[in-house]
Amino acid sequence: MRKIAIYGKGGIGKSTTTSNLSAALARKGYRVMQIGCDPKADSTKGLMGGKRIPTVLEQLREKGDELKLTDIVFEGYGGVLCVESGGPTPGVGCAGRGIISAFEKLAELKAFETYQPDIVIYDVLGDVVCGGFAMPIREGYAREVFIVSSGEMMALYAANNIAQAIRNFGKRGYARLCGIILNARNIADEKEIVQKAADEIGTQVVAYVPRSGDIQKAEAGGGTVFECLDVSPMHAVYNDLADRVLTMTQDEKGAQEVC
Repeated sequence: MRKIAIYGKGGIGKSTTTSNLSAALARKGYRVMQIGCDPKADSTKGLMGGKRIPTVLEQLREKGDELKLTDIVFEGYGGVLCVESGGPTPGVGCAGRGIISAFEKLAELKAFETYQPDIVIYDVLGDVVCGGFAMPIREGYAREVFIVSSGEMMALYAANNIAQAIRNFGKRGYARLCGIILNARNIADEKEIVQKAADEIGTQVVAYVPRSGDIQKAEAGGGTVFECLDVSPMHAVYNDLADRVLTMTQDEKGAQEVC
């Protein structure tokens, strides 16, 4: 089972990128589980026909010890298994702690053993890499990390913070940074800016996702570009991203040291 975390600042297109990646991997025959790690709980909407699914924390509060996997794991487009960790009641509690609680419940219910996904993708908010949001890389849940960024200053600032956190935990044998996925915003010299930032961070730009109106069309239709658009150049973009991720990530024993 391959375990991948995708980080990025809020609003950078991380969840859209992740959902289209999950869809591309599913279309290649892989059993994928996508776990949203953001209090907004909107990571998987593009795989669920635009609908919001109940979160682990919501169901845990409502059902307690009666909670079952079928209450929190939902099958979306292409058979992708969708989970949203959720967050605390607004104004009460810690969002990072909410992620930890959700992960603990998934482990207790043996989600991975039950569904046996080939690939698990954690979609993680990266504005603040506190203990909870660092959970996927801190406790060995994810082995590989990709950062979604544009050439904008705040996106690159977040990318640098995420990279620092990965380096800190990498010393303990946890996750490693595989690279930056450039989700373009069409700013001047964007490729060069992001490449320079990647060089400074000590990583690489693994894929370029151009800005396209097709992505907005698909989101308006409540799905990924594969589901909502029969023909789109973005199909090839996300298929290529999936191929690159498959090539770069390690096997369970870490035999592929390619990241």
